Amino acid sequence: MPYIAPQVITEAKQLDLLTYLQNYDPHELVQVSGNEYCTRTHDSLRISNGLWHWCSRGIGGKSALDYLVKVKGLSFIEAAEIIIDKAAIMPPVFVPMEVKEKPKDLKLPPTAKNNDRAIRYLMSRGIDREVIEHCIDTGRLYESVYRSEYGRIFNQCVFVGHDSQGMAKYASIRGIGTKYKGEASGSDKKFSFAMSAQAPTNILRVFESAIDAISFATMMKMQGFDFRSMNLLSLGGIPPQQSNKVPIALTQYLSDNQHIKSIELYFDIDAPGRNTARVIMSQLQDDYAVIDHVSRLGKDVNDCLCRMKNIRTSGNRIDAR
Repeated sequence: MPYIAPQVITEAKQLDLLTYLQNYDPHELVQVSGNEYCTRTHDSLRISNGLWHWCSRGIGGKSALDYLVKVKGLSFIEAAEIIIDKAAIMPPVFVPMEVKEKPKDLKLPPTAKNNDRAIRYLMSRGIDREVIEHCIDTGRLYESVYRSEYGRIFNQCVFVGHDSQGMAKYASIRGIGTKYKGEASGSDKKFSFAMSAQAPTNILRVFESAIDAISFATMMKMQGFDFRSMNLLSLGGIPPQQSNKVPIALTQYLSDNQHIKSIELYFDIDAPGRNTARVIMSQLQDDYAVIDHVSRLGKDVNDCLCRMKNIRTSGNRIDAR
């Protein structure tokens, strides 16, 4: 069996997959969007944030060595030798690919005749009617109707996010009477659903979803506070895989609202929620006062609200016809 010095093995392990493909197999690298890539051979193998994950096989890693062993089927020694040989001939150089973002054309779902079902559905989740109607009146929420190819009609809540100029740029969709969750075509996650204070305040409260944000607004009203005096931001969901980046919706909001000094986090108590809270705290604590509120009453903010109101939680709890 060939011998490879331990220090050489260590160097081979440090080469990440994106750098490896950029330098030694660029034809195999396909840009999906932004900083996310896949391989030409396996379109379900995604590379982003310094990690790679082969979704269809449920395996992943960080290094090119992992990739050559787990995906290409090489032995550890064979994979290490390939990396060492290539590096000896041409030392790897990180070559960032310039990303030119194409303007996104948001296609909002069609509106229903009225918002009755959306109002009833959200109220069934404990959310105050005044909060709901405030979102409707300010263009942040409406009810959509969708007809499937089989003729079935589905009603949905659409939560709209706007840029600093007030233009609609994002829409998250929540099914009424179904478990559907999604985003409108052309949504730009930088401009997720948000409720900004009517008078400037330097505190920003951050949530995973729009429903959690308006659930918090309801709880504040229950305690005698004016929810219109608060900055509330939804991230439009967080990735289930571990990420080391601050969510783009938060970075954009902070860029547009530079008076913010304090950030309060209200995320789910599951692993993705806890990880996202840790990332935000570690990366923003030098510039902001960051507080992580960990729920002891329910799994998320809406669950807490429902428990406070003694509402049985069972997902979409209304037929809304």
